Amino acid sequence: MSELLFAAAAGAPMAAGWSVHALRLTRRIESARRDPLTGLWTRDAFTERAERRLSLRPVAVYLVDLNRFKQINDTHGHAAGDAVIRATGERLAEWAVDHSAVVGRLGGDEFAALAPVSSHAHLTETLHRLSEALEQPVETADRVLDVSASIGAVGANPRTEQVLLSELLRLADEQMYRAKRCEAPWSNALSLEKECLTVHGRRAGRSGTHGGAGVAA
Repeated sequence: MSELLFAAAAGAPMAAGWSVHALRLTRRIESARRDPLTGLWTRDAFTERAERRLSLRPVAVYLVDLNRFKQINDTHGHAAGDAVIRATGERLAEWAVDHSAVVGRLGGDEFAALAPVSSHAHLTETLHRLSEALEQPVETADRVLDVSASIGAVGANPRTEQVLLSELLRLADEQMYRAKRCEAPWSNALSLEKECLTVHGRRAGRSGTHGGAGVAA
């Protein structure tokens, strides 16, 4: 019996060491899946989590694109641009907590979110709140920058409709394009029917496509 106790005692430090190692490894893996500037999920990590949630209950998918971001970079420098991206990430993260959402940075000044919704009125309310949260000035070291965003959204009920995350993001992208074109803060789709031509799986006019008229981001 004493030999068993001795063996267990001797193995305890080793087990503890492996536990700490596993915890550190898990944290490193998670950190690698976070965008370093905003702390939000990267595109792949967002996609993985959003697809898991897509089959559970009615949801809305949101696509957010900052307005005149290139102008901010060109006029005030990349440090100011980074400050705007960082602030946008913080605001999206706070909104995500309030709305049980998963949020990611897709790249550049483009972000995506998926959140549960109960009705069209609920979706409209979440869009209002998201727009208000994002359209706040950003303070940098030597100036205050006005920030605004174009938001596209689409709601879907996976219990009654066959939907894919890629298709919902594509539809949200159409609505973001419409909001930007109309100089509106947001626009949401009233159906799951596409409104624009698709080129290589993306809305015609998007960078990386040929044909169609684009709108500057």
